[in-house]
Amino acid sequence: MKRGLSFSYVARNLVVRKLTTILTASGMALVVFVFAAVLMTSAGLRQTLSGTGSYDNVMIIRQGSQTEVQSTISREQANILSSLPGLSSDGVGNPILSPEVLVLVNMPRKDGGGLANIVVRGTSENGLHMRPQIHIQSGRQFRPGSSEVIIGKGLTRGKLGLRLGDTMSFGLREWRIVGVFDAGASGFDSEVWGDGEQMMQAFRRQSYSSVVVNLRDRVSYDVFAEAVKQQPRLNVDIRRESLFYADQSEKMTNFIDILGNTITVIFSVGAVIGAMITMYSSVANRTREIGTLRALGFQRSNIVSAFLQEAMLLGFIAGVFGLIGASFMQFVEISTTNIQTFSEVVFKLILTPAIVLQVMLFSLFMGVLGGVLPAIRASRLEIVDALRTG
Repeated sequence: MKRGLSFSYVARNLVVRKLTTILTASGMALVVFVFAAVLMTSAGLRQTLSGTGSYDNVMIIRQGSQTEVQSTISREQANILSSLPGLSSDGVGNPILSPEVLVLVNMPRKDGGGLANIVVRGTSENGLHMRPQIHIQSGRQFRPGSSEVIIGKGLTRGKLGLRLGDTMSFGLREWRIVGVFDAGASGFDSEVWGDGEQMMQAFRRQSYSSVVVNLRDRVSYDVFAEAVKQQPRLNVDIRRESLFYADQSEKMTNFIDILGNTITVIFSVGAVIGAMITMYSSVANRTREIGTLRALGFQRSNIVSAFLQEAMLLGFIAGVFGLIGASFMQFVEISTTNIQTFSEVVFKLILTPAIVLQVMLFSLFMGVLGGVLPAIRASRLEIVDALRTG
């Protein structure tokens, strides 16, 4: 019994049909590129928002609120929270927490593309120290009690293009940008930060949007959560800060996934049909060759295997080139509106090993799907009829 056809035989058949191979692989590579870009966009947004905040911090907002913008925390509630067990303390024994006010302000885009909703966060010195991923990249920290702000580096690029030394107008005041901070590619990179008390005065706010507390250690969460439950006047929801911001990306990433996958499915149908036409053409042009292989003792299963390998190789080539094209998308920075918070968020597309694996499996699947029917047809050719053809 003959052994299966060699891989070199399969590869040579694609090389011989250069034009059809290039055209089919190009169409499939385009689908792979779109699929990879969708996955990279979703992964980039998730990484940006899930990387916002710290696991050792706890975000506290009004019960039932979905975002900080919707929440209100009174000064009395903030004082109660500062007295609860489980919080870390500074060198003189004061609890480390940061009452914060968050407001969305409209800023014109530099390209004239309308307005962007920018997050303005009124915070404190503790608020900066509690987020270790944040450091001043240029300029300096804002002075407490002043109309100075610092901006995330994401706002210095793209459609907003704010710069150190610029003046921003919101809250019936002029605010001077005195520093640019790097938040480690997190959601904070798309925010404007200033003194919390000054922000409350400017926006005529009597209450905070949230309170962020720093835990003494990783096991203090349960202690703090139980203490919160014992305070009927609080009426708040608590969550670890990093998990809170990760949840803010769910609706947006789900929307991207659904839309992108729908487009990918539509495109992939065309790519599979293209691969199928190519493989059927290959069968038609190689009828005598197939008959000769059968006459030499190769089994029907060998013929099916050879054509499937050819289709998979076509899918592999398309996958590689699609991924190469998609890899350049990592240099693209997107500025968009988070549909859950209605705030501007700047993020980059990322290509991970998991995405590479998903994309290659998808590309191989397209190849197999396009080659299975032609392979079966080739294997069913009768030896005598095949040798007479041509």
